[in-house]
Amino acid sequence: MTFRKYLVLAGITIFSTLGDSLLARGMKDLGGASLHNISALLLAILNPYVSIGIVLLLAFFASYMSALSWADLTYVLPATSLSYVLVALIALVGFHEDISPTRWLGIALIAAGVGFVAAGPFTTNVRREDPESSGQEGNDLRLPREGLNHE
Repeated sequence: MTFRKYLVLAGITIFSTLGDSLLARGMKDLGGASLHNISALLLAILNPYVSIGIVLLLAFFASYMSALSWADLTYVLPATSLSYVLVALIALVGFHEDISPTRWLGIALIAAGVGFVAAGPFTTNVRREDPESSGQEGNDLRLPREGLNHE
């Protein structure tokens, strides 16, 4: 995997962490909002924390789409789960939230699972049935994105 691909995965983690944190901060400033009051939710965009959070989450989405174009979903999603640890740290330090030991254990298990995912390949071989083989076992084929230049 190239350095640029690692940067995309890091971008996903950073953009989602900061975007979610700023969005949460801005929405806490606004108080109770609900889908029953759509105008209040739309006006929430005027809050600078909410606005910046939305921009960062859009950057996350663009990075996420890029990563999914060259890696499997089962690789990208777990590989970016460091954001769970970062969000918990921001919530603890920045928002002074109490995080229970059970939540910390869950976050630790998720982070440990990343090690298993990172040890494997970022794309998998796909077994497909060859229509001309009339019931014979399919050939190992790479996903079509392999031929595209995403470097």
